[in-house]
Amino acid sequence: MVRGNADMGAEGILLAGAGRAILLQLANPAVGHGVAEHSNFVDRPLDRFLATITYVYAVTYGDEEQVKAVRRKVNHVHARVRRKPDGSSAGYDAFDPQSQLWVVATLYDTAVTVYERIYGALDDETAESVYREYAKLGTALQLPPELWPADRAAFRAYWDERIQTLKPDDVTARVARDLMYPPTGPLWLRLSMPLVRFITAGLLPDHLREGFGLPWSPRHHRQFDRTMRTVAVVYPRLPQGIRHWFKNYSLRRLSTA
Repeated sequence: MVRGNADMGAEGILLAGAGRAILLQLANPAVGHGVAEHSNFVDRPLDRFLATITYVYAVTYGDEEQVKAVRRKVNHVHARVRRKPDGSSAGYDAFDPQSQLWVVATLYDTAVTVYERIYGALDDETAESVYREYAKLGTALQLPPELWPADRAAFRAYWDERIQTLKPDDVTARVARDLMYPPTGPLWLRLSMPLVRFITAGLLPDHLREGFGLPWSPRHHRQFDRTMRTVAVVYPRLPQGIRHWFKNYSLRRLSTA
C-alpha cells in the first residue's frame, strides 16, 4: 500500500483514462443513446473533453464562483438532452440521477485505476478521502447524496454488478468508433489516436473492449504492461508543475472565460 498525495485529482496522468471513462459511459444506453441523439461530441470531441475536465477540476479545486460557472454550463448543455425540439420527451434525460451516478462512477473508478497503475494501491485513509471527493462531482449537479454508494465496498458491489450488464449496441458502438477513429480534427489529435486507442483498450474490461471492436492480443497485453511500468517509473519523477499543469490551465481558462 502507498499513501496517495492530497492532490491526486490534479495529476495529469489521470487524463490517460479519458477514453476508458468515455467508452464506459457510452456502454450505458441511457447515456450512450443520449449522446448519439443530442450531442455534437463526435464532431467536437475536444470541446466536450475540456468541458468535462474543467467541471471536475472546478468542483474539486475551484472557488465558489468557478463551481457556479461550471454548473450553469453543464446544466445548460444537459437541458438539451431531455426533450426533442418540439418539447416532447426523447426517452433519454441527462438529469436522470441514475445516469449521473454512472457517469460519476466511471470518472471515479477510472481515476483510481490509472492512479494505482502508476503509484500503487492507495492506503485506506487516502482511498476514503478520494471516494468522498468524487461524490461531489454528482451532488454538485442533481445526484441525490443518498444515491452515491455509502462506502467503497458498496461502490464495488454496485460497479461489479453494473459493469457485467453493459454491452455496446449498434448505436453506441458507432459513436465509440467515430470517437476512436476521428475522420476530422486537428492533425495532432488524429496522430495521437493510435496511442489513445491502445491505452483505452488496455484499461477496459475484456468484454467491453471486444464489444467496442478495439483490437487486442497477447502481444498488445505485453506491450501495455511494459508501457505502464515505464510510465510508473518516469511520471512520478516529473516536477509537480508539469504533472499538475493541465489542472492549473483549466482553472485559469475558466476564470478568464
